[in-house]
Amino acid sequence: MDTIQSNREQGRVADAPSGHWVYRLLPRGMWPYAQLARWDRPIGWQLLMWPCWWSAALVSGAGADATTPWMAALPSLPHLVLFTLGAIAMRGAGCTWNDLVDAEIDAKVERTRSRPLPSGQVSRKQAYGFLGAQAMAGLVALLQFNGFTVLLGASSLAVVAVYPFMKRVTWWPQFVLGLAFSWGALMGWAAAKGELAAPAIILYAGSILWVIGYDTIYAHQDKEDDALVGVHSTARLFDANTKYWLAGLYGGALALFAIAFALAKVPAPALAGLVAAGVHMARQIRTLDIDNADQCLKLFKSNAIVGWLIFLGLVAGGLWPALKTLL
Repeated sequence: MDTIQSNREQGRVADAPSGHWVYRLLPRGMWPYAQLARWDRPIGWQLLMWPCWWSAALVSGAGADATTPWMAALPSLPHLVLFTLGAIAMRGAGCTWNDLVDAEIDAKVERTRSRPLPSGQVSRKQAYGFLGAQAMAGLVALLQFNGFTVLLGASSLAVVAVYPFMKRVTWWPQFVLGLAFSWGALMGWAAAKGELAAPAIILYAGSILWVIGYDTIYAHQDKEDDALVGVHSTARLFDANTKYWLAGLYGGALALFAIAFALAKVPAPALAGLVAAGVHMARQIRTLDIDNADQCLKLFKSNAIVGWLIFLGLVAGGLWPALKTLL
């Protein structure tokens, strides 16, 4: 209780990074809201953003050849900006909703008991108001797209709404998280085409496997507390076999990504990004120590590199035919 009281007085959360701009620039009264939205932990919105960016790059590079202007082979910059803003808003809204649902559980877990709701820094009414404001910001970004994409994006809210409850009823809450966090793999294609096609759907399936993998690593931080309070996770389910499961999940993700690239007829250099991402994933598996919470967090965060590698590979693939004509 002394630790909780100290964190409340300092306005800090036990697992939040110190020295972040949130604590340097925002008024102290905004700190609990920034923590609800995880503004001090950008890896979450980055991981939500990457499938959007991959999909936008996949559709722009689809079928690129020597006659394709290089500007046409680049993903739409306005779309990338909107996806980024939407990811920040909706990741914050999702985290706020998750904290509202899990307040009692968070109060029993060492890493989360000093969060704004269980520590009493904000009321449930205030959290609901903040949730609504973030959802409205996300809606503003979503409404800039075509009607099909707006409906597609809105339909993801059902998955987001049920996710916090899944850890109570299934050992696979990471699968439901994958359904939500991978939705952008559909959105980028839909935003450009006004419809869905097989490459986007297969990209979505591959992203789900990727999310299950990296969130399993993340969940190993809390497995002991989760066992005490009866919370399920793939970390607890896989346990000592986690590395074998990760090999299957990451390998399956890469295979599905390659199939999506082939169906979209993205030029072969895009595969270089997949190869580099595969090397990085293999390193995660090789070095993982499931009993080292700090290392689990570090490896989880390193999946931002996977995002960059796959995205840059797709951009390079789309540009390759035009670049060859200049060489």
